[in-house]
Amino acid sequence: MTELVHTAHERGITTLTLDSPGNRNALSAALVGGLTYALTRCAEDGDVRAVVLTHTGNTFCAGADLRDAPRPEGMVDLLRQIVELGKPVVARVTGHVRAGGLGLLGACDIAAASAGATFAFTEVRIGVAPAVISLPLLPRTDPRALARYYLTGERFDAAEAVRTGLLTAAGDDVDEVLAPVLDGLRRAAPQGLAETKRLLTANVLETFDRDAADLTALSARLFSSPQAREGMTAFLERRDPAWAM
Repeated sequence: MTELVHTAHERGITTLTLDSPGNRNALSAALVGGLTYALTRCAEDGDVRAVVLTHTGNTFCAGADLRDAPRPEGMVDLLRQIVELGKPVVARVTGHVRAGGLGLLGACDIAAASAGATFAFTEVRIGVAPAVISLPLLPRTDPRALARYYLTGERFDAAEAVRTGLLTAAGDDVDEVLAPVLDGLRRAAPQGLAETKRLLTANVLETFDRDAADLTALSARLFSSPQAREGMTAFLERRDPAWAM
């Protein structure tokens, strides 16, 4: 089977690269499984000071793979794994991010993107809701901005993503933006990083504990609904859904 997540290590930083070009790095069951495995290895490796999550191609992640979507419980577990990992996880984005891919950004501790990156919560347009990905996003992102972009599915740019708290920073050269971040992480003590991350993620994990079961059930119910079937079929057939006006 083709490896969907590539691993590289340099001076304490392990880079995990999503490499599923056939579906624009959409979250298939296989990609979620590969990323879960790679993160587990990072957790166990004492030489890993921090993790960078990046991608090949012009799309960081297109959201759920509608032909091979992971179970909602699998997405909850993956997002929680990123939040709970005792090492900082940094998203490096040089392309577009849609739907469930924004959940990955929300789970990361730091997220940076190139100025040309675009973002959209497209769930509402296929008849579902950004349910599971709200677990890391709601505690960390501006609520007024989420209300707008959740409800409309509008596309927004990297500068707006920074303003809303979805991104930490953006710039013409994302590697230049991240250079001082990675330098700081390399200079930090492992114990200091782990305990500081624990402080920063406490309220996010409280949201998981409180809401994960309800949002998992909501996601499953919506994806099995007639409107979602029409929305997903229309998307795959590249046509407007029946309700479009």
